[in-house]
Amino acid sequence: MHVVVLGAGLLGVTSAYFLRQLGHEVTVIDRQATPAAETSYANGGQISVSHAEPWANPSAPLKVLKWLAKEDAPLLFRLRADARQWAWVFRFLRECTPGRTRHNIEQIVRLGTYSRETLQQLRREIGLEYDQRTQGILHFYTNPKEFDAAEAPAAQMRELGCDRRVISADEAVRIEPALAHIRPQLAGATFTAEDESGDANRFVHELSQRCEADGVTFLMSHTVTALREVGGRIDHVEVTDPNGRYQRLRGEAYVLAMGSLSPLYVKPLGIDLPIYPAKGYSVTMPVKDATKAHQVSLTDDEYKLVFSRLGDRLRIAGTAELNGYDRDLNRVRCEAIVRRVEELFPGAGDTDRAQFWTGLRPATPSNLPIVGRSRLPNLFLNTGHGTLGWTHACGSGKSVARIASGLKPEVDFAFAT
Repeated sequence: MHVVVLGAGLLGVTSAYFLRQLGHEVTVIDRQATPAAETSYANGGQISVSHAEPWANPSAPLKVLKWLAKEDAPLLFRLRADARQWAWVFRFLRECTPGRTRHNIEQIVRLGTYSRETLQQLRREIGLEYDQRTQGILHFYTNPKEFDAAEAPAAQMRELGCDRRVISADEAVRIEPALAHIRPQLAGATFTAEDESGDANRFVHELSQRCEADGVTFLMSHTVTALREVGGRIDHVEVTDPNGRYQRLRGEAYVLAMGSLSPLYVKPLGIDLPIYPAKGYSVTMPVKDATKAHQVSLTDDEYKLVFSRLGDRLRIAGTAELNGYDRDLNRVRCEAIVRRVEELFPGAGDTDRAQFWTGLRPATPSNLPIVGRSRLPNLFLNTGHGTLGWTHACGSGKSVARIASGLKPEVDFAFAT
């Protein structure tokens, strides 16, 4: 059948690839001129199954209150007269119970492990290169209370098959010698050897080229304006082409992979997606002194930052700001990231040549993505991945392709129905 995929980011392109592998005719539509030009452009670079503890956990409400007045807080709620934001916040608070947190960790680990395996298999089969590193991910802690609090989630992850080991500060420095500078401040760490990192933007470009070679059509610089329902099914998609001309595009099935914009497109169809944009930041800078720069991908849990080595570049990303669809760069938050990099790895990166970026992550209150069938039988969803779009992309793309094909997904996950 002919499947129209809305969105050419990580989730859209992986969906298109696996749909084509199952024999479907596939058309991908995106408003940007090139794939992965928005939220997938400059993310943190981690394939982090171990990053499975959701924002919504028992300690979150107190932290959020403490951070409300801090412009450089890791998670900043910039409260607005926005009913969607307030509804999201109330749902977020409901997810902060111990029981919901355990359930959500379980789902995130299952999908993450499957997705990482799917990525590894894909890499072996078609030989993709995207500055990948398979040296694991090290979570380090400079706050003893944060380190103590990490032990229970790490134990649950190990029970679920994600081998996130709790290690000493000395062992952390042995794994990543660049941490020696802050050894006196380290309380401890966790290490997941199976986790990876890589350039998500480069991955999408490589995979989209493979898709095109396999017959997938990409309609870039085409802006989706509406999804139209007739008789309980999506009948067509309305778009404007690069010259502003109106078009109707039809398929037999549709996959919605438009990130934080997704709920806006399906609300007129009576579908309520609990997704709100969480503005994330990243800094990319050239390596200045390789002897001081990290090799292993890192997570600074206290500051909610991730560090990846992408060839001769350092990518540092994190923080989240709930401020509607605002995309403006907040210099205070950018400078806070650079300041933390210099505290941890002074002289490692060329801060004078730092490039700043911001993107809107499609966040759900639970941190669980929305993958599966909508209430309309020919509309499928692959959205709401928040900070874990790169981690969950291949598993979500393969799963939604199987669901759209009438096949059972290969992973036990709470798929949308």
